[in-house]
Amino acid sequence: MRILLVEDTHDVGEAICRRFETIGHTVDWETDGRAASEILGFTDYDLVILDVMLPGMDGFEILRRLRQARNTVPVLVLTARSEIDDRVGALDLGADDYLVKPFDFRELEARARVLMRRRAGGEATNIIACGDVTLDRANRNVRVGKREVTLKRREMTLLEILASRPGRVFSKEELLDQLFGFEEAAGPNAIELYVGRLRKKLEGAKARIVTVRGIGYQLVSDATP
Repeated sequence: MRILLVEDTHDVGEAICRRFETIGHTVDWETDGRAASEILGFTDYDLVILDVMLPGMDGFEILRRLRQARNTVPVLVLTARSEIDDRVGALDLGADDYLVKPFDFRELEARARVLMRRRAGGEATNIIACGDVTLDRANRNVRVGKREVTLKRREMTLLEILASRPGRVFSKEELLDQLFGFEEAAGPNAIELYVGRLRKKLEGAKARIVTVRGIGYQLVSDATP
């Protein structure tokens, strides 16, 4: 999904971006705390990964302002501080989870998956299913019945968005926000292109992408109840 990473240590930030982009997520990376707080005022995210020690404004203040604005985006706090008071403080301010540096990137990914599952509706599993289409968010693979389907990164992300809420209509603008970051120029035609590619790869499935004219796209199941 779309993630805001707020981290001023460049090697850590680059590694986190690379890991999440490789598995299909869009990551906006900001190194300044004040700038990140401003971005959160006008951009919707599925997850915020927030360092504590930042120039401009520290992570605790960003978190405090975020929750004061009634923004409920999941926040995973990264801290080099192991003191219990700091961890309790982050949770009391509204953090959903935390990791103490140094951490294993596999654990970061797993914790992010849990938070994004909650964001999408509280599923307790990494498996999303619609009709006979199943997507494993942990292993990043897709099956139509028993047939494995190979999807490219953005095709996978598009399917994950649509399949996480079958029947919900997503506008082109919503999908653009999810699939592309600030630095990637893309227009509505790009969404049509990816929808067309994904439809071809899901041919024969008991689920299909429906165009709701003038509104957007939805994934619906053709499976018999």
